[in-house]
Amino acid sequence: MDLGDCYRLLGLRSGASFAEIKSSYRRLAQQYHPDINPDDKKAKDKFIALTEAYRLLLTVVPPEEPVEQPPSQPFTPQREEPKTTAKTTVFTEPFVSKREEAKATPSETTPKTTVTTEKPHTPPANIAEIEQRLKWKTYEQLQRFLKEKRFPQAIALAEALVDRLPKDAEVRQWLAIAYQIWGRTLINENQVLKARIYLKKALKTDPHNKALWNEVQRDFQKIEQIF
Repeated sequence: MDLGDCYRLLGLRSGASFAEIKSSYRRLAQQYHPDINPDDKKAKDKFIALTEAYRLLLTVVPPEEPVEQPPSQPFTPQREEPKTTAKTTVFTEPFVSKREEAKATPSETTPKTTVTTEKPHTPPANIAEIEQRLKWKTYEQLQRFLKEKRFPQAIALAEALVDRLPKDAEVRQWLAIAYQIWGRTLINENQVLKARIYLKKALKTDPHNKALWNEVQRDFQKIEQIF
């Protein structure tokens, strides 16, 4: 597999950045993961090929930033903040209001002028970090639910995350895939009308996902064959 094939497999143009490569691989690997597509040999082969392409590209495309952070969060202002302030806000009060955060920030040894100038920069960084931690912890739980075939719980979890992060494309994709997997399971259980509802929800949630669209169309064909 040459580099051009690797870029095309990940749906990228030649010369894409490290962040673009990582983001595309994470999205596609989640879509074709064997745990989400049990007994689907094509999905398994696709997942293996994606992983090989990703590893090869990492050998030639160096990271742009030394700080590890999920690819969907481009800015990293943590280096400009005092470490003690970030740790206190993240681990002790993960979802505090601005008023409560303002009470927690000043210390007895810090001059008032210093607190006033640093306060506007602290909340955006901390909020961003909190949201990302919540996102990926929820993703891990979602994967467990799907693997254990606890589909209603998986859907409820994904819907709650979409409500919190409505503009996050990855989160919407996770919900769409959960809908589609549950719809396919309902087809196998001969609950055709209910399956159709969840398949339509999958398309509505992530309408620009061509791979998902093709999978759902095959599911609809299966429903037609049953009738």
